[in-house]
Amino acid sequence: MAPSTKSAKGKQAKVTHKFIINASQPASDKIFDVSAFEKFLQDKIKVDGRVGNLGDIVQIKNLGDGKIEVTAHTQFSGRYLKYLTKKFLKKQQLRDWLRVVSTSKGVYELRFFNVVNDADEEDD
Repeated sequence: MAPSTKSAKGKQAKVTHKFIINASQPASDKIFDVSAFEKFLQDKIKVDGRVGNLGDIVQIKNLGDGKIEVTAHTQFSGRYLKYLTKKFLKKQQLRDWLRVVSTSKGVYELRFFNVVNDADEEDD
């Protein structure tokens, strides 16, 4: 039998996950709108299979300086947050220039793709 998150009395164990999405680099270049992204997350994150069901279970805070913190008091996947971030970038047509990179556990960063100039190759 697999271990469960329930305690001996049958109540759900307290689980808290904290994630930070760092978009300071594209936000400082005025490409990325952090407040629109925060609103997108509030509208799209599903809790118990329903959109707009955040309540006290999931909190989304804008930390300023292009950082957003998502705190979940339930099972919550960082990959789901990465998926929603990619979805937002696609909607804003920024997916060709930005990518989502996990820098450490629970921390995601939006970075520009490394574009190498092909000028020296054209001289041949």
